[in-house]
Amino acid sequence: MIRPTLTAGGGAVRLPVRDQVIAPLIDDLATAYAEDPSLLGTLLRAHAESVRRLRAAQPDAMPDYERDIRAAGADATRELLLDEVPIDHQLDPLLTPDDAITLAGRITRLAGHIRHTPKGPRP
Repeated sequence: MIRPTLTAGGGAVRLPVRDQVIAPLIDDLATAYAEDPSLLGTLLRAHAESVRRLRAAQPDAMPDYERDIRAAGADATRELLLDEVPIDHQLDPLLTPDDAITLAGRITRLAGHIRHTPKGPRP
């Protein structure tokens, strides 16, 4: 389960998902690359191009439908990558009702600590 903590400065609640989600995903990506670097390299380049095109789309200089098309392209190449990389873990943690209540209580307690300091919330 995710264990919320206060940031070092004490001004925000941190949900540390990097070690539970991002690190294993990087491990899976590296393993998939080692198994078939040509295929994964092609998929990564295609996705990078889709993301670059999406980021280059300026909202005020481009119609919404064009941005939507570019976003769909980035989504499609991301899905291809996710289909190719064997993911050995749950990316979206599923919480039992008791775990969800526990997590909500911890977050509330930490946020209350920030809100109720003598100087008020920290910037």
